[in-house]
This record gives sequence, structure tokens and C-alpha cells, in this order.
Amino acid sequence: MHHPHLRPATLDDLESLQQIGRTTFFETFSAGNTEEDMRKYLEEGFSQEKLSRELADPNSEFHFAMLDSRVVGYLKINFGASQTELQDEKSVEIERIYVLKAFHCAKVGQALFEKAMQIAKRVHADYVWLGVWEENPRAIAFYEKNGFVAFDKHVFTLGSSEQTDIMMKLQLS
Repeated sequence: MHHPHLRPATLDDLESLQQIGRTTFFETFSAGNTEEDMRKYLEEGFSQEKLSRELADPNSEFHFAMLDSRVVGYLKINFGASQTELQDEKSVEIERIYVLKAFHCAKVGQALFEKAMQIAKRVHADYVWLGVWEENPRAIAFYEKNGFVAFDKHVFTLGSSEQTDIMMKLQLS
């Protein structure tokens, strides 16, 4: 399998973003959550209105990972006030790196991660941070392998369920 081609996602890609977002989120989290909580989150978190606002936000970027013209994963990165928590002008947040389960061994996540690092360097960020569900050992190991360390925790609400995310940071300068 060859390396994925990365490209920015725009408002013209709204339906593709909604589809890859819902599919990868479901694949990643459905086993650990109720059907009702998943349905509610997928409807609200990936609504066309919400995604349109996020795509139009100048302090967020989306990038698709493409293999043979198929979207197989995506990255969402936030700057400044668009960050979900820290909102530090010297930091960049990786809000999402999601890859279709069938492509987990194809280095797609690593390519998206490297794109995030390029963006962080472009904007002269001091550090990159993210939140990862404490019950997602595969993702935690991925970020640790790439130099991230845990520094805090926060609560993420999915439907009626409060879950704990481990906040991780990679110092750049």
C-alpha cells in the first residue's frame, strides 16, 4: 500500500467530512458507549451546521488523507481561541486524527500527525497538545511513541456519559 496523499478540506468537502467523521468516530467509540449516546453525538457533533462553522473558522484546519481518491482519514487542528480548552496563543491543538479502521496499519495516522507537526512549526507553536480518551490505549501509545506526555485530565461528555480524556503535550521549543 502506498503513502496517503494529504489535502486541505474545504466547505466544498462538507459531505465527505461528515461521512468520514461519523464513520471513524463510530468505529473508534461505539464499543464503549450506548447506542443512544452514540446516535446523539453523531447527529450533533457531525451536523452540517457544526461542521460548516468549523470549516469556515480561520483558526481551524482540516486535512484529508486520501488513498486512491478515497478519504480514509482526517486531521482537525485548532489555533488560539478555537482550541477546545487551553486556548494558548503559543500552542496548537490536535483535536482529531481519525482513520478508518481498515487503514490503521497503512501509516495514515502517522502521515496526518506529521502534517500537524508541519503546521505547528509553520505557526511557530511552542507546544502541541491534545485530549485522548483514557480507554483508547492504541491512541495513547501512538501519541507516546511520537513524544507526547500526559499532563492533565479533563471530562468529555458523550451523550449522557461523562468520560475522562488524558491531556497530552509535545514541547516543540
